[in-house]
Amino acid sequence: MKVAVTGASGVLGTAVLRAFKESDINVIGLANSRAGADLVKLDLTNKEETDAFFTSFKPDWVIHCAAERRPDVAEKDPVGAQRLNGEVPGHLASLAKFLRFKLVYISTDYVFDGTSPPYTPSSKPNPLQLYGKSKREGELAVLGVDGAQVIVFRVPVLYGPAPQNSDSAINVLLDVVQDQSGKTYTMDHYATRYPTNVVDIAGFLVRLTGLKKAIPPIIHYSSDEPFTKYEICLTFAKILSIPHRHIMPDAEPPTGDGATTRPRDCKLYTRETEDLGVEGGLGLSLFEEWWAEKLGH
Repeated sequence: MKVAVTGASGVLGTAVLRAFKESDINVIGLANSRAGADLVKLDLTNKEETDAFFTSFKPDWVIHCAAERRPDVAEKDPVGAQRLNGEVPGHLASLAKFLRFKLVYISTDYVFDGTSPPYTPSSKPNPLQLYGKSKREGELAVLGVDGAQVIVFRVPVLYGPAPQNSDSAINVLLDVVQDQSGKTYTMDHYATRYPTNVVDIAGFLVRLTGLKKAIPPIIHYSSDEPFTKYEICLTFAKILSIPHRHIMPDAEPPTGDGATTRPRDCKLYTRETEDLGVEGGLGLSLFEEWWAEKLGH
């Protein structure tokens, strides 16, 4: 089996690439802006380069992690976000049909508006912000290619091993907690998130590629431990045994621009995923336990 992982320099892509390598599967990692020594540089927005690579490599599976995942950046560069999150997946799905590989498109819980959780794979999407809208357009693009074997794989906010804490919306909160300089922070205590470990996702994807049965076109994968960002900060402070008085909770519903970036609760319903019978099940880590071990406490 041959696997290609796009966005392999990102937090999720790095974990996925490592998981396939550790399973002795022939895997290649692709990246563009942060291509390192062990990654192949490929600009997925260049269709000619993309076609040439995949035609030559002839993968059995492509795990498409590459995306503009930062909602604030997507809002500032809507054309770029639309190209990477909306158009590139559709082209990969066309290649999947032509070259007969299976495409896993990593999507997001932010395709939902957060007003009526939990959300099943068949729930009606209603993204609030440009990031969610561009990812939903990517979903429609891949699902709209007749004859392509595609899987839309929705996940919530991610955490796990990362080169820098700023690479993850969860890891970066560790910096906030550890900043004991006297600076104060206001932290969201309104939106409920379900932080999910990239190592868990990566292991599940490896096991999913070995499943000897039909896989549905949309899969939800998520931890079921609810946290606000403020509660995550309290958890970090507890693990590190340091004060958190410099962090103030903000439980008010967001207004203005914030209203579009903070859906209330986009919990993903995962029963259908569990019922697939993938070896080892979802294999979810416990948030506090994982961080306590990582931080040596």
